[in-house]
Amino acid sequence: MPEWLTIVIRALGTLVFLFVLTRILGKKQISQLTFFEYVIGITLGDLAGNISTEVESNYWHGVIAILVWCLVPLLLEILTLKSKTLRIWFEGRGRVMIKDGKILEDNLKKERYTADELLEQLRTKSIFRVADVEFALLEPSGDLSVLLKSENQPLTPKHLGMKLVTEKPTQAVMVDGVVQNEPLAAAGRGPGWLQTELEKLGVIKENVFLGQVNTHGELTVDLYDDKLKVPEPSERPALLATLKKCEADLELYSLTTQNEEAKMMYEACSVQLTKAIQQVHTLLRM
Repeated sequence: MPEWLTIVIRALGTLVFLFVLTRILGKKQISQLTFFEYVIGITLGDLAGNISTEVESNYWHGVIAILVWCLVPLLLEILTLKSKTLRIWFEGRGRVMIKDGKILEDNLKKERYTADELLEQLRTKSIFRVADVEFALLEPSGDLSVLLKSENQPLTPKHLGMKLVTEKPTQAVMVDGVVQNEPLAAAGRGPGWLQTELEKLGVIKENVFLGQVNTHGELTVDLYDDKLKVPEPSERPALLATLKKCEADLELYSLTTQNEEAKMMYEACSVQLTKAIQQVHTLLRM
């Protein structure tokens, strides 16, 4: 057998073997590398390269070595799930770098961190003043977790006393001009509704590259023909305008009627409708 073919076969076999072992080890090994896992990754890469290209060496000896280097971290991961001491030993622990807007220089020295490196980490999170930080923790993975002071945190609907609907995943109901029945059903819609919405937008299915249904059940599309302008969904703004018109009509009726009982009824309905509009105003205006 030619030497190049031997290398191809060994490399493909090693690739499949490593893929299977990586699936067994789980996603954590990919997303968060601790010091120990970093060493494991480097060693596995070196072993995989050696057994793929060194045709004189015993292939199965290399496979056994890779198996050992994968089974040991798997066993340690199981043990660390049950022991916090082992978890700290192998994965390390976080260290506070900033507290109450002040840098803890001693902790920086322990982590061999410079002020420039700390500022760089803060800038990646769009933070440019240390004084704005309430708390910053260097995680075992090397990432910096930051909590801003209350006055520097962004406003949320909760701060403004607004109630929003629970967000649902956006469903891709059309891809490459083809209707995706499962996402369409998950969005609580049917083919008839989809066709009606496309007609409202004035587009045909064949021209739709991507169609999505958002949390509010509205269809948005991206067309193959980028020169065509697709109107924005207008159902919610139209509903808000209708509610406001009804509110104004009720107030007008209460002012123009001569019947006291009818006047009181119109005023009560107007007040109730005003409260309802206030509750849904933010949702319908978005």
